[in-house]
Amino acid sequence: MREYFCYRLQSRNNEAQTILHSRRLFHQWIVDDYCMIESQKLNYVRQHQQQLRVDKYMNLNACNNAPETLGNQKGKRVILPSSFVGSQRYMEQLYFDGKAICGHIGFPNLFLTLTCNPTWSEIQRKVRKSNLTLHDCLDVVSQIFKMKLNQLMNDLKRGHVFGAILGCK
Repeated sequence: MREYFCYRLQSRNNEAQTILHSRRLFHQWIVDDYCMIESQKLNYVRQHQQQLRVDKYMNLNACNNAPETLGNQKGKRVILPSSFVGSQRYMEQLYFDGKAICGHIGFPNLFLTLTCNPTWSEIQRKVRKSNLTLHDCLDVVSQIFKMKLNQLMNDLKRGHVFGAILGCK
């Protein structure tokens, strides 16, 4: 599903771009696509609980199935793995990874943020080319922001800190 939606989101010169020029309907289509993909991921996790569990999950279930636990007969327990983006275990894993990095390397002395500027020339050029408003081309805005973020990260990895900061005005 994800690959199909990614394919449909790309603009091609030799195809009609009805979906991409549908304004609010396009936004609704993207939200529906996202919901379908997330629903598919959650269904997979729900149906493959035994394959995704580790020993500590079994201990958690044994503890919850004790007779003194109230309400243990209601519903079915589904444990989201730490690989499921946005789950509590995912956020905890990111937190502990950050703490481990700080413990090994040291605390950061520089904190950079990058915000999207709708007047970037790349964004303006793409919006003008499609004859839509900026609010109708949110996919273009997010793609260009992601490209700028990747450029900043690559420059930081190479040690071009000040060039990266000054280049992404």
